Amino acid sequence: MNKNKTKASMILVLFAVFTLNFGVHAQGKKQARNSAYLFAYFTGNDKAEESIRFAISEDGYHYKALNHNRPVISSEKISSTGGVRDPHILRGADGKHFYMVATDMVSAKGWDSNRAMVLLKSNDLITWKSSIVNIQKKYPNQENLKRVWAPQTIYDPAVKKYMVYWSMKHGNDPDKIYYAYANADFSDLEGTPKQLFFSPTNGSCIDGDIIYDKGKYNLFFKTEGNGNGIKKAVSSSLTKEYVLEDRYLQQTTDAVEGAGVFKLNGSEDYILMYDVYMKGRYQFTKSKDLNTFKIIDEEVTMDFHPRHGTVMSISKEEENRLLSKWYSASSVVQGAGNPSIKQNNIVLDTVARTVYLPVNDGTDLKAFDPGFSKFSGVSIKPEGKVDFSKGPVRYTLKIGNQAMQTYAISAAINRNPVLNGFYADPEILYSNKTSKFYLYPTSDGFTGWSGTYFKTFSSTDLVNWKDEGVIVDLNKDVSWAKKNAWAPTAIEKKVNGVYKYFYYFTAAQKIGVAVSDHPAGPFKDSGKPLIAKRSAGIKGGQEIDPDVFTDPKTGKSYLYWGNGYMAVATLNEDMVSIDTTSVKIITPDNSFREGTEVFYRNGKYYFLWSEEDTRSPDYAVRYGFSDSPTGKITVPANNLILSKRPDQGIYGTGHNSVIQIPGKDEWYIVYHRFNRPKGITMGDAAGYNREVCIDQMEFDENGNIKKVIPTLEGINPIHK
Repeated sequence: MNKNKTKASMILVLFAVFTLNFGVHAQGKKQARNSAYLFAYFTGNDKAEESIRFAISEDGYHYKALNHNRPVISSEKISSTGGVRDPHILRGADGKHFYMVATDMVSAKGWDSNRAMVLLKSNDLITWKSSIVNIQKKYPNQENLKRVWAPQTIYDPAVKKYMVYWSMKHGNDPDKIYYAYANADFSDLEGTPKQLFFSPTNGSCIDGDIIYDKGKYNLFFKTEGNGNGIKKAVSSSLTKEYVLEDRYLQQTTDAVEGAGVFKLNGSEDYILMYDVYMKGRYQFTKSKDLNTFKIIDEEVTMDFHPRHGTVMSISKEEENRLLSKWYSASSVVQGAGNPSIKQNNIVLDTVARTVYLPVNDGTDLKAFDPGFSKFSGVSIKPEGKVDFSKGPVRYTLKIGNQAMQTYAISAAINRNPVLNGFYADPEILYSNKTSKFYLYPTSDGFTGWSGTYFKTFSSTDLVNWKDEGVIVDLNKDVSWAKKNAWAPTAIEKKVNGVYKYFYYFTAAQKIGVAVSDHPAGPFKDSGKPLIAKRSAGIKGGQEIDPDVFTDPKTGKSYLYWGNGYMAVATLNEDMVSIDTTSVKIITPDNSFREGTEVFYRNGKYYFLWSEEDTRSPDYAVRYGFSDSPTGKITVPANNLILSKRPDQGIYGTGHNSVIQIPGKDEWYIVYHRFNRPKGITMGDAAGYNREVCIDQMEFDENGNIKKVIPTLEGINPIHK
């Protein structure tokens, strides 16, 4: 045996083992150095929402808001307008400093109202120094500057400076992306802004985001004008010669903006995210090459609703610092992630240190794991499945260097609300064709009732509902109106022996009708509004809130509508037009506001309506009855049948529909309420953050409707 050769071989083996172990440790250190993510964002178009907020994720997919989704920096202190939007956050080239830029703007003043941006710098992500750069005041010949939007920052190693780039619009010219360098302390811009990208289509370009990959600078941006969406231009140089790759990269047909790209830690994968702003949601996509993107929305969770923001990798030390500053025990317990929990309805009392977890029907409370967030800097005991059937369970929590806290947490079956998310003005229908129930609500949660689409949900038992998707989208399906999709109603009717479904809806304060062969659509709009103007003699109110009813005695169908007044007209045989000579005003009394609902029982025609304003906690339902589907309506004493229940935190109960179980004298009322528990604290916003509930409705021996008690528990699954 050659001892020298053996010795050399052993040395090589030891060297290989050492090298392998060192490589593993080095990789481990690299991952630890970039082990989490910080999401900087704002939340909406109200001034209170136009401020910088932070969220944390440890995997790039699951995010938890810091500071209870409240601002981490005061917009009033850092901006000239009192609001900031579109925050972009960047780690400095030295790894020690952080930079943020944001649009200095309050949208309520108009989309062409701002001329400035905010520059911020920090060495700990907690304390920030800020400066305002007003482009119009700083530079000459900016008299026709209309807006300064969505600034971002990138380090330019060629000049060892931070380049700030943003979009500007001058006069009637399209928005263009410009750049300038920041000064040494990141408090101002140097030199005259230069145009960064020259669009070959000369279309508007906004919301730029540059990421460097494989020797190329990839500029993602939103186009406007001749087609809208996210495109990309590529260059070998940071500041010039960008070449457009002329195709849309968003994976949706909905309107989008605010593209943000980041690389996953320890991976070659990139995330492209963007704001689907007309639908009130974010979409996440994944790519290995920044060219082909796959939707990963089902893998992503957030306990907040962001608008245009950016994500930056952070270290474990930085994560713990942020958690210690802005994450609390109440955030942990309120952020229970078990999918059985109705997330919008968790009730937290930070004074008494109690939490109420409402859970879906069928949840096993004897062995239930709330699914509290598992940030590595957070400790919570007990872990896993716990018996909640006997009452509250005491949990102890520790976050970073904060003191330990104890919370009493309870869980209970709540079937109300029946839909996940914000919906309102529910219409319910039973389909003889499918033997299912269908809910047709207003899509809610949009500031100022600004939703533009309708969905439907199906159920066999009135408790478990399936989302059947969008059935009418104003932007795609309706030519005569593009805003304010409200308060639909629907009916099933046989036409020449075939079931047809007629869907009446409000859009832009007019009433339209769409038709389908199936209760879940697709529905086709008639092409014009059915009700487009005020009835004769009516001086106020709105043409909204349709209700459709077929008289079982005659087979005739009627359409009801009105805010401030109740109108009725006979529908023609085609169900998409009315007999204009039959229009009649039948307002029952001064309590009538809106939301007519008509049904027939035991020889009586019942008329239900809502009083007060939907933004009021006193929004409620009253009723009357008649011998005819067109009135006159008799209003009985004590006709208030559904109203708030403050002891249970239930407010704003109204705009209802009614369903009879086929073949039975069994009735249920479907209505909306304020979000519980937050609605009562939201002011006017409670009126467009509503949720759908179902409770039983009963009659006395004289046919009077008994007072309905709105509940959290809801109803048991029905059996037809």
